[in-house]
Amino acid sequence: MKAKTANEVKKFQDIPNVGPAMARDFAILGLKAPKDLVLKDPLKLYKKMCTIRGVRQDPCVLDTYMAAIDFMNGAPSCPWWSYTKTRKKEYPNL
Repeated sequence: MKAKTANEVKKFQDIPNVGPAMARDFAILGLKAPKDLVLKDPLKLYKKMCTIRGVRQDPCVLDTYMAAIDFMNGAPSCPWWSYTKTRKKEYPNL
């Protein structure tokens, strides 16, 4: 069951929109605990993951990072795809 607030999160997969693959991404990025997402820059994490993997990641990965970081910063849970419009506006060159 997913957490309703950031205070309820114990592990990455408690965060809405985060499954096993995204939890592995966060570990690969060097994040140890969900609280490590607080105040992170989702674009920097996305670019770092592109570099680590050696290929451009699907932009929906960035949408999911945005959703997870916002949630951990106290925003209500929203589906990752609700961030697509914002991502396209803020990062039009992706």
